Amino acid sequence: MDSIELFAGGGGLALGLHEAGFNPLVVVERDQDSCATLAENWRDSIKRGLRLFNKDVRIIPFGEWEDRIDLVSGGPPCQPFSIGGKHQGYQDERDMFPHAVQVVRTVRPKAFIFENVRGLLRKSFAKYFEYVLLQLQYPDIIRQGTWQDHLARLEEHHTGGREHGLRYRVVFQKVDAADFGVPQHRERVVIVGFRWDIHEPWSFPRATHSGDALDAAKWLDGTYWDEHQFPRARRPQMPPGMEARLERIAILPLTARWRTVRDAIRDLPSPQSPEGARIQNHRQQPGARRYPGHTGSLMDVPAKTLKAGDHGVPGGENMLAHANGSVRYFTVRESARLQTFPDWYYFPGSWTESMRQIGNAVPVLLGRIIGESVANTLRAHEEHQLQN
Repeated sequence: MDSIELFAGGGGLALGLHEAGFNPLVVVERDQDSCATLAENWRDSIKRGLRLFNKDVRIIPFGEWEDRIDLVSGGPPCQPFSIGGKHQGYQDERDMFPHAVQVVRTVRPKAFIFENVRGLLRKSFAKYFEYVLLQLQYPDIIRQGTWQDHLARLEEHHTGGREHGLRYRVVFQKVDAADFGVPQHRERVVIVGFRWDIHEPWSFPRATHSGDALDAAKWLDGTYWDEHQFPRARRPQMPPGMEARLERIAILPLTARWRTVRDAIRDLPSPQSPEGARIQNHRQQPGARRYPGHTGSLMDVPAKTLKAGDHGVPGGENMLAHANGSVRYFTVRESARLQTFPDWYYFPGSWTESMRQIGNAVPVLLGRIIGESVANTLRAHEEHQLQN
């Protein structure tokens, strides 16, 4: 199945969808450093015909791919809606949702997957988010006047029951990557749409991992500590109040446990050791310090959300907090593992630039899981078409 990836960044979503069975024909990223990362890691695909555009999505003519593409995907720049941003939303010139809609209108893919920060669901953006969803449902309706005027036309079309033009069935959900096996808490809003002629049912994949299961593995049967070869004398004490929680957990059907920072990086040598120096992207960055609200991630829980940071400089969320109270920055390789990039995936830029790309990425595993569910629905559609 062929795909187009917009706003690709360092390539987390693109790689996850490729692992799910999608073949990217076009990848678009206007940032030069991010494009260098993509070129480094997708060189074989580029040799086989993948077209990597280091351009603004607004100036690329997508008409040649009309009705040829199974999936359009991407993460429109999220700064307009980020909790840590300026909260300008639709007034922010970096809002790329209208241009994502334009690509859908032009290419007419069978499906699309777009992701964004959870800030998109803030109450102050509710009307605009409705507008985004309606544009994706009816991309053929061209904007005239202000976005509020366009929203009114879309609402009239939606409630009028008119069934003509390009249409999509659209759903969205806020997901936490930790609930799907990513060793990091990372909440994203994922929007999925299927073209009107694809009737097979689809729903978001169900969570497969949980904090309850992690607590059970630590404090009920001790399997977590056994996995990491902790002698009983070194095991932490059970947190206060945990016994009452365990009474409830003990009678629940449990999923797999959340994966932790220790799960992700336990086999990496210290970045300051000779062995660590031989691993690509595994160099220690000095200067980590605690400050209010930024105390780093503990080893035996999922990491806090990795951040791109202000001007690319990551804050305290990108630190490892040791049990003795000391902190250090995660290396690029450790951060990539927390985003489930494979170890062969190389970030050629500086530490700051690499951390910016990783902090903006979709976890590869999350992209793969959602992509597989969409791919299965598209395959079911193709099988149904062949049978008829």
